[in-house]
Amino acid sequence: MNLEDYKLSLELRIDFSDLDMYRHVNNLTFIRFLQSGRVNFWEATGLAALFSETNKGAILVSTHCDFKKSLFYPGKAIVKTKLAYIKNSSFGLDQLILNENGEVCAEGRDIAVFFDFSKDKSLPIPPDLRESMQRF
Repeated sequence: MNLEDYKLSLELRIDFSDLDMYRHVNNLTFIRFLQSGRVNFWEATGLAALFSETNKGAILVSTHCDFKKSLFYPGKAIVKTKLAYIKNSSFGLDQLILNENGEVCAEGRDIAVFFDFSKDKSLPIPPDLRESMQRF
């Protein structure tokens, strides 16, 4: 795993409310951190703006998280995101959650489909959006 392949990075503050009864970051919070990374990708590629303008955008169909190491308060979580693959209407994102020391605390994989929310159906990913996504 080469961290330089992950071109998008987002630093998030760990809040006390993110903890569970064991006083480390709760599993659900890891999923929320992955969501923040996914939204960061959507904003960077233009997917978020496209949705606002056309009601067409990405819809999450699967998310997966492997927990590797605990995160603690106080601290920061760094979410790294990259395009894993792109098909006709679907794409995958690989994500890492690192602690402040650069240690991998979780590995995630999201699968999304390009979707027309007005017609309630998937669509092929437009060429200009595909090009933008492939930069990441």
